[in-house]
Amino acid sequence: MADAIFDSVLNCDATVNPSGQVADKWEFSADRKSATLHIREGITFSDGSAVDAADIQASGENFAKTNARFEGIKYEIADPQNITLTWPAAEAVMISRLCELQVVPSEAVKAGTLDKEPIGSGPYVLNAGETTRGSTYAVTKRADYWDAGTYPYENVVFKVLESETAGINALKTGQIDGVLASAATVDEVKASNLQAQKMRGATTRLVISDHKGETIPALGDVKVRQAMNMVFDRDAIAKQLYRGKADPAYQIFREGTDAHLDGLKDPYPFDVEKAKQLMQDAGYADGFELQIPTMKGQNHETLIAYISEALGKINIKVKEVPQTGPDAISNILSGTYPVPLWQLGNYGDSKQDIVDYILPTGIWNVSHQEDATIAGLWEKVLTGSEEESKQAQKDINQYVIDQAWFVPMAYPDGYYAHTGDVRIAQVSDYAQLHPLLRDFQK
Repeated sequence: MADAIFDSVLNCDATVNPSGQVADKWEFSADRKSATLHIREGITFSDGSAVDAADIQASGENFAKTNARFEGIKYEIADPQNITLTWPAAEAVMISRLCELQVVPSEAVKAGTLDKEPIGSGPYVLNAGETTRGSTYAVTKRADYWDAGTYPYENVVFKVLESETAGINALKTGQIDGVLASAATVDEVKASNLQAQKMRGATTRLVISDHKGETIPALGDVKVRQAMNMVFDRDAIAKQLYRGKADPAYQIFREGTDAHLDGLKDPYPFDVEKAKQLMQDAGYADGFELQIPTMKGQNHETLIAYISEALGKINIKVKEVPQTGPDAISNILSGTYPVPLWQLGNYGDSKQDIVDYILPTGIWNVSHQEDATIAGLWEKVLTGSEEESKQAQKDINQYVIDQAWFVPMAYPDGYYAHTGDVRIAQVSDYAQLHPLLRDFQK
């Protein structure tokens, strides 16, 4: 819904190639620390005020309060149409950062009114009269939007549905025109003469972020982490849990990205007896307790039962910790639970995956532990030639495989189910998890 109300500084396609949105011209410094932006002439917020450089700065500073990706940026305003953003260190994924940064009015930031009246420069404006918070959000198209032709719908309504089953039922009964589906529901969708857009952009995985064993000492032993990998039958997961609508995953990176290791064979084949031996060699034959947080709507209900059974074979006792409410995601990312479970999206640029999942500052590397090998390879990514950067990304991938920082299980197919009245021309989300608003056509 945010894409309806707000424009971002830049627009990224499925492979993180940028195009203009609030900024129509941009230039990056050779040291990968700065971006100089020119703001599109004549662009306005829905309240009629002009978008200027002060709004870019206010948006970035406001975003930094809740998003560590924007901490430490300095802003230099040359004039109302031109601004330079400088990161404290080389920023390998500057393009995707600018595609994330949604622009809001500086006055609204100062007044603290953003949560009461969302004002953006996007293609739609909130229709407050037809909106019920937490249930239904209605937006109406702006006639003066600079890129109005991309958005064919005059009115869009977003409905909050608490489960996949509720969503599919609402679609089948004509209450909605589109909703996310999965391997468990896509056959039902097709049998109902509805459409399903296939997407492949996630890896189901456990993230073993406590690889130094600071919270759970056993996780500091690579043999334990390797044993955890070896109790998962990836072929069975793809065939049974995902009903054949998935492939076994041996690495976390998406095929076609720089870090992906082509032709990689399973480094940890399913072998419970060998896993038990590794646990014994590490001195943890009796296992330990592992708390794993779960959320509704993420397929955790199915996965957690299988994971508990698999890890139980090496005496790792899984305790599910359900997370609900507005703090659920922040709790999962807090570091309290050093082994999150998620069907994490893989980006069209593998550097973004490294930033989010592997670097110590990564939001999904929830224990935020330093590693000298990763630090050295990342420096090559930042400072090397294009070929050296690509090789360093592959080396990072091989290192985390060898060190078993993750338990990748499957590359599941995702689906967006929709009526025949809706056409999805493409899925331009660079995580390939869902269509974006601009992807919906008549």
